[in-house]
Amino acid sequence: MTTEFLRHKALDLLQELISTQSFSKEEYKTATIIKSFLQSEGVTPQRYLNNVWALNNQYSLDKPTLLLNSHHDTVKPNPGYTRDPFKPVVEDGKLFGLGSNDAGGPLVSLIATFLYFNSQNNLPFNVVLAASAEEEISGFNGIECILDKLPKVDFAIVGEPTLMKMAIAEKGLMVLDCKAIGKAGHAAREEGVNALYLALDDIQWFRNYRFEKVSETLGPVKMSVTVINAGQAHNQVPPVCHYTVDVRATDSCSLEEILEKVKASVKSEVTPRSLRLRPKGIAKDHPLVLAANKLGIDTYGSPTTSDQALIPVPSVKMGPGDSARSHSADEFIFVHEIEEGIDSYIRLLESLKL
Repeated sequence: MTTEFLRHKALDLLQELISTQSFSKEEYKTATIIKSFLQSEGVTPQRYLNNVWALNNQYSLDKPTLLLNSHHDTVKPNPGYTRDPFKPVVEDGKLFGLGSNDAGGPLVSLIATFLYFNSQNNLPFNVVLAASAEEEISGFNGIECILDKLPKVDFAIVGEPTLMKMAIAEKGLMVLDCKAIGKAGHAAREEGVNALYLALDDIQWFRNYRFEKVSETLGPVKMSVTVINAGQAHNQVPPVCHYTVDVRATDSCSLEEILEKVKASVKSEVTPRSLRLRPKGIAKDHPLVLAANKLGIDTYGSPTTSDQALIPVPSVKMGPGDSARSHSADEFIFVHEIEEGIDSYIRLLESLKL
């Protein structure tokens, strides 16, 4: 199967996916499209909920296994859209449409790569493809729920728009729900304890505190207060103030260590929503990284979180498209980025020395 043929296949598939609504938790139709496409290409895919996966034809228990993973769910269209988000249109070399860049382009490029290697007889490794759901909401019914259904995986490539640079580490995510508790009172008199003021003291700590340990690849831990809610009336001292903190963690300290420091430093009640999305990294001498170095592929540490956080094996994040376009109005991906993405994935896998 030629790469030129695969490029056409990938572009056609992506346009069909764009034209089909696939918001997180609503990916049934796109899962069906992906499964049918793989079947039409002589692959025997499996499906659980809205996740679809397949093993290469020459799969062997005696070989290490590479997982190729990307997601087919999307966020809802940005209010700034001027185009029909579900109408794939190619103009000036750009394919417009919701999910074209995040992560349709990486997904179809990985599917094409899987097809390229699927029938090869002398591969030194197995290839498993997984098109997963609920990535955009870090849902429990995405890649996480099929890990025990896949064969043993040894390493992975997660398809996200990175301009085909290789993220050898990515920050984890911990969202903190915080509550400052005061006491109600009339705003005209000196009574009550203003919970908003209490919260502001803590918010100032979040703004100014810097963790001593800084990651070599990911830099410092970053904490940002992103939501705040307090008060019911202009003349009432608010007794409670709720606010939310977005914490981007690195491999320099665990989520538990960060949480312990926060709780010891602020007066507000602090409740983490989850400790699932941990920072990830891969050794610089891993075969995937060495192959990238050989090909001149740039490596970096990613500040954003993906399904890579949920895959418990050494992994990298890499794909066509640009993360700066993700979730933007009139989202697009360049057609040549998909073509070059397929070629780069293939060269990377052909350069692997295990």
